[in-house]
Amino acid sequence: MSIDKLSRTAFLSWGAKGGVAALAAGSGLGVLAESALAETLSDGDLAYLRLLISTELLGADFYANAVAAEPYDGLPARQLKLALANENEHYTTLSAILTSAGQVPATAEDIDFTYPEGAFGTTVAATKTAVGLEGLFLGTYLGAVGGVQAFSLYQPLARIAACQAQHFTAFSAELGRAGFQAFPAPIPIDAASQALAAYTS
Repeated sequence: MSIDKLSRTAFLSWGAKGGVAALAAGSGLGVLAESALAETLSDGDLAYLRLLISTELLGADFYANAVAAEPYDGLPARQLKLALANENEHYTTLSAILTSAGQVPATAEDIDFTYPEGAFGTTVAATKTAVGLEGLFLGTYLGAVGGVQAFSLYQPLARIAACQAQHFTAFSAELGRAGFQAFPAPIPIDAASQALAAYTS
């Protein structure tokens, strides 16, 4: 299934269209996710979870493609593989929370992602794409931390945001940039969904 526009309405209603999600067993966030599994989530919280799951699917797809496109001249393959593993762990944890709320999370088969032409052709192109995506992911998570109502979601989402900030800094360094931000800006759900739509076909 291709998603042409990742709108807030879509995230509010998108729950019965995906495949069966993996459970959070083995995830580093599994313990934190357990408390969220028992809490009733509002429609707004479910919308945020769907949005964040989409960012993780995009991240995993990007890093899988980047790893497959190796070798790059200077981009460490280990960083790409670690980032891919992180995105998969995040997806597993968030999917378990959404599943516990009676929703069906999206899977990689539900969304067709697209990237700028030549995104995987050179070290610089791939790294610039990674920095752009990680900035989007970080802002989206910060927006979610400020937007969700369920207290049990704060810690899992904040910890994932910290991981995305690490990715952003690491890949910024590959471009010779510091990547330090005193106060990274949150991205509201509508703006984040519109930004994600640029990567779907």
